Amino acid sequence: LVDTEINPYVNEWEKDGRWPAHSLMKKFGNAGLLGITNPVEYGGLGLDYKYQAAFTEALGYARASGVLMGFGVQTDVITPALAKFGSEYIKREFLAPSIAGDMVGCLGISEPGAGSDVAGLKTSARREGDDLVINGQKMWITNAWCADWISLLCNTSQGPAHSNKSLVVVPMNSPGVHLSKLIDKVGMRCSDTGQIFFDEVRVPAKNIVGEKGMGFFYQMLGFQPERLFLSLMVITPLKLCIEETVKYTREREAFGKPLLDNQIIHFRLAELETELECCRSLLYKSIDQYVSGKDATKLVSMTKVKAGRVAREITDACLQFWGGMGFTSE
Repeated sequence: LVDTEINPYVNEWEKDGRWPAHSLMKKFGNAGLLGITNPVEYGGLGLDYKYQAAFTEALGYARASGVLMGFGVQTDVITPALAKFGSEYIKREFLAPSIAGDMVGCLGISEPGAGSDVAGLKTSARREGDDLVINGQKMWITNAWCADWISLLCNTSQGPAHSNKSLVVVPMNSPGVHLSKLIDKVGMRCSDTGQIFFDEVRVPAKNIVGEKGMGFFYQMLGFQPERLFLSLMVITPLKLCIEETVKYTREREAFGKPLLDNQIIHFRLAELETELECCRSLLYKSIDQYVSGKDATKLVSMTKVKAGRVAREITDACLQFWGGMGFTSE
């Protein structure tokens, strides 16, 4: 699927700043790949996270990280909470169609004034009869422009910041939901990132995921598979960066010999491959701990830190060996 449905088109998608989420999700949904860890009764495969990890590594052969981001939001970020805490209504109306690839979702947490500070978000929902009425805004939302629904973290009471929030499923076609702009980014360009405003948006109160006031807790739990996904998604692309740099420096000649014949390039590429293998080992250890049911928060967080740093180091270091070619869009 990556070779036939993604890679031939990534240049076009990167240029447009969009990817065909619905048609692509459906193809992966038909292949049974959007609910690997989700319950069988809702269309999932009911397997443990190691299978999801294998899928993510394979998806890493896609030549556009923005596509990986879009898939990761669907499979590792928004659907796990619905599967674990959602009511039967939510699972049938939103989880099952998302696993099938018939619906695309996004996650609404970050705001202009509250990114990493989840407890500081301001978007709120007040109760009116059987409905919730939502007001606020969300920023940096992946899949914003292609999503059919958003898993929205918002304040549903006036209590303490860690116990006044709920996860609410909001259809994106609800009156009062406004997409303000497609954010122009320097990387992951085909991932449609948006800012969303909510103006008196009314949804049924039964759209709350799990218990009211437990949204912060649910989201903290949800950050573990999200961090694992973000780490997994760099492993294969970084491997390809090194492999293609080796190939290029073997073919590119300077001063009468291939660049790769310079020992300093040999040494640096060996160091980069070692860093990547260390990151992979930490990642797999984290996955083992997560799958065993133990508290993997510390290891998973360490993995994400390491993966982020290795991703920057390898891409920058390899880019230097491409010379002027490394500065072109080609």
